[in-house]
Amino acid sequence: MNKVYTCFCTDVIHEGHRNIIQEAQKYGEVIVGVLKDEAMIRYNRFPLVDFEERFRMMQAIPGVSKVVVQEEILYDKIIAEIRPDYVIHGDNWREGPERAVRENVLSLLKEYGGELIEVAYTYNEKVRHTDARMKEQLAMPEYRRGRLRKLLGLCPIVKVLEVHSGLTGLIAEKTVVQHDGVFDQFEAMWMSSLCDSTAKGKPDIELVDMTSRFRTINDIMEVTTKPIIFDGDTGGQIGHFVYTVRSLERMGVSAVIIEDKTGMKKNSLFGTEVVQTQDSIEHFCEKISAGKKVQLTDEFMIIARIESLILEKGMQDALERASAYVKAGADGIMIHSRKKDPGEILEFCDRFRQVDTETPIVVVPSSFNTVTEKELTEHGANIVIYANQLTRSAFPAMEQTAKDILTYHRAKEVDDRLMPIKDIISLIEEL
Repeated sequence: MNKVYTCFCTDVIHEGHRNIIQEAQKYGEVIVGVLKDEAMIRYNRFPLVDFEERFRMMQAIPGVSKVVVQEEILYDKIIAEIRPDYVIHGDNWREGPERAVRENVLSLLKEYGGELIEVAYTYNEKVRHTDARMKEQLAMPEYRRGRLRKLLGLCPIVKVLEVHSGLTGLIAEKTVVQHDGVFDQFEAMWMSSLCDSTAKGKPDIELVDMTSRFRTINDIMEVTTKPIIFDGDTGGQIGHFVYTVRSLERMGVSAVIIEDKTGMKKNSLFGTEVVQTQDSIEHFCEKISAGKKVQLTDEFMIIARIESLILEKGMQDALERASAYVKAGADGIMIHSRKKDPGEILEFCDRFRQVDTETPIVVVPSSFNTVTEKELTEHGANIVIYANQLTRSAFPAMEQTAKDILTYHRAKEVDDRLMPIKDIISLIEEL
């Protein structure tokens, strides 16, 4: 009997999936692949149910003779193992990033005479409702909050992009690339105080109050599903910080990062050029412990940001603080540097890993931007935050557009570098 293969990356079986199975049965024995979580989060979205449950769900579908694991989104390995006579898929993969997957399948089948069968994508009101409900579930606080911890167990390194509005949230949510046979996307979002303040035209000195910053979080959460790491600056007074923790946890934020400085906030990249005061180890540990005590779930993370290298206090001071902060309950350590060379960051990671192999390390390569994610992973880093690149890329583009309109007294000269408004609107889904 001919072998027919299809792969699903879904948490629920609806009419469209059943339609593909029924069509596949006409051609032979139906084999269904279940895409692993690691592959799903790199090109599609975070699964609502775990892999084992999705595997059992496929086994229960009438007409399916065998269920297998597909480890990667591209089909090279699975087709080499199964050598199906037919691969069947919905025709929705003809456009967008999935087009590369389709081309991959066609080239593999051509090598031995296999055939691709494409079924018209089923999209009626019932399917639309199912898809919308799945997205709403992904966005709910109880689903979103614990996703960062799960990602740390699935990804070699969690890639996080700065967001400061609903629109930038959609960019972080929907940007997918295919490069050298690999699909990739950002796994989480960084709610930067610098970028949130800048977007509001305010200085980055903790001037924007938490109520305003929570509104920005809400704007982002309404249109996205990925976990959020919140930039908590110094955390403020301990009595205030505990309320911030409770609020963030309730909203569904995954983590807060607080830095061990006191007094009027100054951006870390100024280093010793301005007066910045580092908190005492004892007081900062007290702040971490107070935040951990008021948590209601084990999912929320408090990550301690160490400013010792920024303030030129030395590597030993940074390592001593890291050890103390972990003992106080910190769920992760962020180490920062304003040097262009990543050497001291990599040294910190190596030395910290000699004594602590478990606590997640967060790095922010704004200054030392030549370092690759692979290098960071090799030295033990777990989360990389691209902390301000969207803001920094948008400002010069908008400023130049404004200048050109003033110069030419019309908009024609800027039009060829503008994104069509239709493409921007397409990012925003209607209910």
